[in-house]
Amino acid sequence: MDMRLADKTALVTGSTRGIGKAIAVELAREGVHVFINGRNSEEAEQTVQEIKALFPATTPQNAAADIADKKQREALLKKFPHVDILVNNTGIYEIMPYEDITDEVWERYFQTNVLAANALSKFYLPKMLENGFGRILFIASEEALMPSGQMPQYAMTKSMLLSLSKSLSKLTAGSNATVNSIMPGPTLSENVYQIIDHLYADEDMPFEEKEKRFMATNLPQSELQRFIRPSEIGRLAAFVCSPDASAFRGSPIRMDGGMVPTIF
Repeated sequence: MDMRLADKTALVTGSTRGIGKAIAVELAREGVHVFINGRNSEEAEQTVQEIKALFPATTPQNAAADIADKKQREALLKKFPHVDILVNNTGIYEIMPYEDITDEVWERYFQTNVLAANALSKFYLPKMLENGFGRILFIASEEALMPSGQMPQYAMTKSMLLSLSKSLSKLTAGSNATVNSIMPGPTLSENVYQIIDHLYADEDMPFEEKEKRFMATNLPQSELQRFIRPSEIGRLAAFVCSPDASAFRGSPIRMDGGMVPTIF
C-alpha cells in the first residue's frame, strides 16, 4: 500500500530502539527521510546506517539529543527547523510505589514525557500550518485510560498527552495538519524480550511459549494474549501520518490488544 509519504521528512523522538525505531523504519519504508533521535549519538548513527541499508532511496539523519534538556532541544530544532511529521515517542517509565515517588521524580517525568513533547509540538505546528501539511503524533499508552496503579507518575503523563493532543488538534481546524495519539498496549520491546526470556531461563521452551505463559499468568485481561510487536505499531503510525488519515483529528487511537475493557 502506497501511503503517499515519499520525500516527506519526520523527526521521531526516542527512535534508536523499540516502538520509536519501528515507527522510523515503517516511515522510511514509505520513502520518508527520518531524523533518528536518542540521547546516545552512536546508537542514533547505528540506526541511521541500518535504515540507509534497508531503504537506500531515503536519507535518514542523526538527530541525537536529550530532548528533555532545553539547550540540547534548542540545538536540535536549529539543526532541523522543518519537518513534515513529528512523532513524540520519547518516554520514561518505571514501576514505583506511590509513597516512594518524590517531587523530583514527578518533575522529571513531567519534563521528559510531557514538556519536551509540548516544546517540539509548539515549534513545529505553526510551520506545518503555514506549509499546508503536517502530522503530529503522540505515543501514549493504555495506562492513560486504565492506570494500573503500579506507576502513577507515568500514567499521569500519558493521560496528559491525550489532553494535549486534543487541545492542539483544535488549532488545526480547516487545515491539512493533524494531531493524534496512539495508545499501545504491552509491547515486545528489546527490554521486555530480555525480561521474559530471563524469567523462564531454566525452562527449555521456545520464546513464543514463554510469552504465552507470561501473558496467561500476568496479563489475562489481554485478548491478544501475546505482546504487540513494535512493527505493528509502526505500521499504524505510518498510516496515521499519511494523507489518507486526514479525518483522524485529536483521536486517541487504541492498539492495546484488548487490554482496556471499555467501549471508549
